[in-house]
Amino acid sequence: MAFGRQSRGTERQVVLFVLCVCVCQSGAETLRYSLAEEMERDSFVGNIAKDLGVSPSQLASRNARVVSEGNEQYFRLNLNTGVLTVKNTLDREAICPQSDICTLFFKILFESPVQLIRGEVEVRDVNDNSPVFPEKEMVLEILETTSPGSRFPLETAQDRDVGSNGLQNYSLGSNSHFSLALGTGKDGAKYAELVLQRQLDREQQGEMNLLLSAIDGGSPPRSGTAQVRIVVLDANDNIPVFSREVYEVRVAENSPPEQLVVRVAAADPDEGSYGRVRYAFTQTSERSRQLFELNAATGEIRVSGNLDFEETKKHKLVVRATDGGGLSAHCKVHVEVLDVNDNAPEIALTSLTASIPEDAPPRTVVALFSVRDRDSGDNGRTECAIDVDLPFSLTPTFDNYYELRTNAALDRERTAEYNITITAIDWGRSRLSSRERIFVQISDVNDNPPEFTQDVYTISVNENNNPMLRIGNVNATDADAGKNSRVSYALVREDKEQPDVSINSENGDVYILRPLDYEEVRAIEVTVRAADGGSPALSAEALLRVLVRDENDNAPVVLHPPPDGSAAAGELVPRWAQAGYLVAKVVAVDADAGQNAWLSYELAKATEPGLFRVGLHNGEVRTARAVTERDAPRHKLIVLVRDRGQPPRSSTATLTITLVDGFSEAHLRVSEEAPATDPDGRLTLYLIICLACVSALFLATAAAAVVVRLRRARQSMAGPLPTFPKSAAESSAGSLPRSYVYDVCFAAGTVNSEFRFLRPLFPCFPAGLPHGPGDQRSSVCSANLGEEADWAAQGRVPLSEGTGPRPAEENASSDQNPWLTHQ
Repeated sequence: MAFGRQSRGTERQVVLFVLCVCVCQSGAETLRYSLAEEMERDSFVGNIAKDLGVSPSQLASRNARVVSEGNEQYFRLNLNTGVLTVKNTLDREAICPQSDICTLFFKILFESPVQLIRGEVEVRDVNDNSPVFPEKEMVLEILETTSPGSRFPLETAQDRDVGSNGLQNYSLGSNSHFSLALGTGKDGAKYAELVLQRQLDREQQGEMNLLLSAIDGGSPPRSGTAQVRIVVLDANDNIPVFSREVYEVRVAENSPPEQLVVRVAAADPDEGSYGRVRYAFTQTSERSRQLFELNAATGEIRVSGNLDFEETKKHKLVVRATDGGGLSAHCKVHVEVLDVNDNAPEIALTSLTASIPEDAPPRTVVALFSVRDRDSGDNGRTECAIDVDLPFSLTPTFDNYYELRTNAALDRERTAEYNITITAIDWGRSRLSSRERIFVQISDVNDNPPEFTQDVYTISVNENNNPMLRIGNVNATDADAGKNSRVSYALVREDKEQPDVSINSENGDVYILRPLDYEEVRAIEVTVRAADGGSPALSAEALLRVLVRDENDNAPVVLHPPPDGSAAAGELVPRWAQAGYLVAKVVAVDADAGQNAWLSYELAKATEPGLFRVGLHNGEVRTARAVTERDAPRHKLIVLVRDRGQPPRSSTATLTITLVDGFSEAHLRVSEEAPATDPDGRLTLYLIICLACVSALFLATAAAAVVVRLRRARQSMAGPLPTFPKSAAESSAGSLPRSYVYDVCFAAGTVNSEFRFLRPLFPCFPAGLPHGPGDQRSSVCSANLGEEADWAAQGRVPLSEGTGPRPAEENASSDQNPWLTHQ
């Protein structure tokens, strides 16, 4: 224990500090200290770290702090040294009025994990207050006939200090008539009475002034003084008499001002002014005088202030009744204050975790708080509750402390913030409550993968696009927050080949890296992956399908006649051909698709425009009228092939047509003029393959037909010979010489790369028909008759270029040579 001196107006000795630590093991550790009041700010109270057996670094790491009861914090804890100091100068009289023992309670709060250590500090009194009388001057009217030994109570001095520093003694200035008698009440308070030692004589001395001193027991002692003025009165032989010596009343603490508490009455049998009694408080504390008022004439005591059961439960009043002759009597009034439920519970938040992760396990501590009700009995009992639809619960601990814990799994995407209202309610008859709101943020955890708005994204792009062209966008969202919701995009490559598309990793924009060609690539399918920024990252995938739209970027390609330009294709037309005779067919293809590949044919230029016409959709070149002798023997046609794109593209094919009277010479002439086609050419190869397939199909069909025919021939040994259309030999006008009929088997323009029959076909005429000059009928007619009869039986006629038989109805509309069909 150390002592020092401090000057505050006058020098006085002050106890600097006394440290007393007592650790008790009764369910929880309790630290006890002792401290003298009026110590300077930051004065030493105790070493918390040493008393708890922990290092200062542990205090800092566990975020230890001091929590005082009530709203005012009296102490602070230095986390670097572990020393507990006072925050401000402590005044015991202000903190604990009317209390002999002043104890301040506090708790040391540790976090991670949460732990509470009780502590208490006894504030010891120092002699810093002097005794004070309620009035600086007391007037006593004493009848001169008062006998010696009479006692007259004096006003009691009040000393705010307690114990030995409180009021200890009274002293009276020297005089010849009075002495001072000291007494101690049942409550331990000292009082003084004036004792008459010598008979008074008003005629000798009608008034006396005495000095009354009140002295406390401090070191050095303090004192207070008051003047006692003695007025000597004429004789009054009756003193007032109270009906009761002690009045005991009860009054509720919520009693309004002017409410009657009690009425005291004293009777005096004297007459006149000696029998008129007046009332006044005496030996009553200043606080009681503020709360109650006394009517001097009627003796009614009424409430004049706000009574508070929590401040003072009982008040002791002393009433003096004085008659007109100065005689007086005293009575005591004991007022008991009854508690009412006038204090709502107080919620003091001690610790709060403002943000918790959404994957926090159940029973995670979120907040720690205490509830206090200053009322007594059931009025001071409290209970706490929160809304039942929240994933939180309250757990009571000790000393009216509660823990707010989680009791279910949290989901930030469902609820990102909780506004928790804690309701504390007491058990009073008229129940009072208070509320405290706590806001708890739920921090995000990466528990949601990105989600695409579509499973399959289909984007169309025109071919021949510009490089790095933006063609669309894919979008994925993530329900998480912050970096966990930041989505990045990438293409999933199953092989090392560089794709033709690219994606912006930040916004999902899709780009085409190079120009596309519909004829090469008609669709691109890639997998897009969206990954969030969490750790570990979550991802989702979607299919991106890019459809290439065709543009009219390819002109028609003419397959027949050959477009190499080495020699114009030659076609033979007999001069007996009628209107609609099939001369040739222009075959063209277009690499584009849809409308861009729809082809139309038209005659762009002709030696004799009126002689030939071209089919708009099939490219067939036919005679527009019958051929006459006046028509030129050679004709050149230019056929325009045009597609339907926008803008349209076109190509031309050139046909050379020869009007002949016979086929053999013309065939030899055309064959000699026509150059041999490069057998290695790709187009020629494709034509050979196509013709081979068609020929194989024809041969199979023909073989099947022959088998069927032979079976029928065996069943019926005789059958009618097939009849053929009239040949040109029977026509006198425009007919070819019969010698040429037997020589020509295929259309003009047939070259070495095409199939041909190696023997001429001779028509068989019935017996008896006239034969022109040069007829070269022979037995070959009968050799071919069987095959031709089979074709005729199936409604077919021979075709050129080795393509097999053609249905007869396809040639019914034309007057062409039934033995010569051009395709």
